[in-house]
Amino acid sequence: MRTRCQVVSNASALRRLPFFSCAMLGLALLAAHGPHAVAEGAFALTSASFHTGGTVQAAQVFNQGDCKGANRSPQLSWHDAPPGTRSFAITMFDQDAPGRGWWHWSVAGIPATVGSLPENASSSGFLSKLGAVEARNDFDTDGYGGPCPPPGKPHRYIITVYALSSADLRLAQGRPALMFDHEISTATLGSARLVVNYGR
Repeated sequence: MRTRCQVVSNASALRRLPFFSCAMLGLALLAAHGPHAVAEGAFALTSASFHTGGTVQAAQVFNQGDCKGANRSPQLSWHDAPPGTRSFAITMFDQDAPGRGWWHWSVAGIPATVGSLPENASSSGFLSKLGAVEARNDFDTDGYGGPCPPPGKPHRYIITVYALSSADLRLAQGRPALMFDHEISTATLGSARLVVNYGR
């Protein structure tokens, strides 16, 4: 004789189900309504320095030649990283620069326990204290190099935080940003981004 169980529906009607189906339904209900059930949010990136679609302020603009900013890397916060995240990486890329675009910043090796960076984390030494490494940007300097487009139409800058499956991409300080981008892509579990604008 096949073992059966009864499940009470929301309408209080009794429905007879095979044991396996009943067990699976019970597990689903436990997952949905149990005391440890939590709704997972989407991996997201925010900043106190600017907001998506907004304009980059002078504090984050490059500080050489005819660009007169403070060249401070932006404050960034992120939450709800995917399960299995072992470290984070961040990049800032100008997709409107001529040719292949322009790398402004790439950093890897941010511990999985970190959920934010203060403003100026690049040049203040904050990142190096975490054990993170920064690439050589397209200004040919290590670390953050802020926006400094030629006069004309504003450029769009994509700031992305990546959740990675590895805690060690074997990247060294000062290697090209393009190399960082390649290694980051091999270990990405998920990403979140902001797009901001700046023109002169």
